[in-house]
Amino acid sequence: MLGRLRSLLGGSPSDAANGAASHGSLHGRPLPPEQTRLSNGLDQFFNSLRDRSTLNLLDFAGANQSNVSYITSMGHRLSSEDFVRSLEHTFGQNQILDNQSNPQLVDQFLQENLAFPYDSFDGALVWDSLQFLSPHLLQITVDRLFDTLRPDSYLLAFFHADEKVKEIPLYNYRIADQKHLLLQARGWAHCGQFFNNRALEKLFHRYKSVKFFLGRDNLREIIVRR
Repeated sequence: MLGRLRSLLGGSPSDAANGAASHGSLHGRPLPPEQTRLSNGLDQFFNSLRDRSTLNLLDFAGANQSNVSYITSMGHRLSSEDFVRSLEHTFGQNQILDNQSNPQLVDQFLQENLAFPYDSFDGALVWDSLQFLSPHLLQITVDRLFDTLRPDSYLLAFFHADEKVKEIPLYNYRIADQKHLLLQARGWAHCGQFFNNRALEKLFHRYKSVKFFLGRDNLREIIVRR
């Protein structure tokens, strides 16, 4: 989203842009409580940045002080955008998947959110945002990220591993330290499809490697090397 993308060089963006949950509860379902989560994928992502300085990183969690402060304290630059909120804005909060069959809306979304120059970033934190894309838009997004990332850079993504679940929580992701995330639920959404290891390897077939971590909370983390 080049028009709205913010390259954050150590300022103090407000978390109000990400705010409290816009969805509240869905069909009377309460939101999961705030939690701190150990993330092996995050640990490996930051290990890949070790002994490197002034890198350009992309964060799909939206501008928030925790992530900006942590990344810039390492000497890196962070470009932030709330990818899921952009999906809601373009396709509708309650019809994100259905409206992704509209080619005009898809073109609009791609132009506003994924028109990055080639080789722009040295790493990407995409969190769980890819789960809410239709198969067609998902593959386009993964391919655009491939072009956006520099060779040998890494991408971190999360996918819910329980194929029986139809609706999954939407989270705000806050970096607490190299190994821990603070997860703040902001609503519920339908998952675009179920992702097992084979499906993810096929999705990221252009990339050099895919490494999996499965947590006790049925959240599959992947580290993908460009």
